[in-house]
Amino acid sequence: MSLDDRHSDDVYGGTGQTRTRYPDSPGPDPRRPGRSSSRSLITVVGVVVLLIAAIAFANRGDDSASGGSGNSGSAPKSSSTAATGTKPVDSGFAHDEQGVQSAAANYAVQLGGDGMFNADRRHEIVQHLSDPSARDRLQAGFDADYSASFLKSVGLDTEGRAPRGVTFVNRTLPAGTKVTDYHDSRATVDVWCNGLFGLTGDSSKNPVTSSWFTVTLELQWTSGDWKVLKTSQKTGPTPVTGDNPVSGSDEIGGAVQDFGGFTYAR
Repeated sequence: MSLDDRHSDDVYGGTGQTRTRYPDSPGPDPRRPGRSSSRSLITVVGVVVLLIAAIAFANRGDDSASGGSGNSGSAPKSSSTAATGTKPVDSGFAHDEQGVQSAAANYAVQLGGDGMFNADRRHEIVQHLSDPSARDRLQAGFDADYSASFLKSVGLDTEGRAPRGVTFVNRTLPAGTKVTDYHDSRATVDVWCNGLFGLTGDSSKNPVTSSWFTVTLELQWTSGDWKVLKTSQKTGPTPVTGDNPVSGSDEIGGAVQDFGGFTYAR
């Protein structure tokens, strides 16, 4: 089950609210059949061809810079593909577009994390990141979303814990942010995310799957920081699935335990 399965395309978390800086802070088997050796050979050759082409392109760019016959105007600038963002502030989020993007990315991580499945932890998260004017509404919506019946449906107990010997996986991984509206005291930010959700274990009815979605957050500048007013969510943009073989449940469970999730996303 993915984050999209848990929430509708209109509401993220029921009512509204991602690098997260937080103090202290059922379906068929998804495994795909193995690839034939000929397919693997084609893939390897394709990668080599792409690598050679990339090197040739880079060399052509160097020739152009030194007065060669290449078209120097055709090469894209590095800034067109590089990740954006300045060094994060040490405390609070900056009162500008950079700061509100960082706040939105961080809040998406927290609101899309496993902490939301435990009532006490969920209340702490919402209290920290929500605007006072929206806090009660957001809290009530999230509590309704993470009901006892919902927790049971995804294989967790009433405290949000997985059965013994099983690892619960729920992570939101921001891939980018975009400011769609900005004013001095209020802003709207889209956060494009990849999500992981499910339970490891051969007997799990909810194996760990991935999904792509965009979370939209409305934030307000309150008491020297950006705080959440409401959120919504829609599916995608979703890239084509790669040719990587699907890992087994044990490998996924081990990775989740060995690789800690990020608490600061931008």
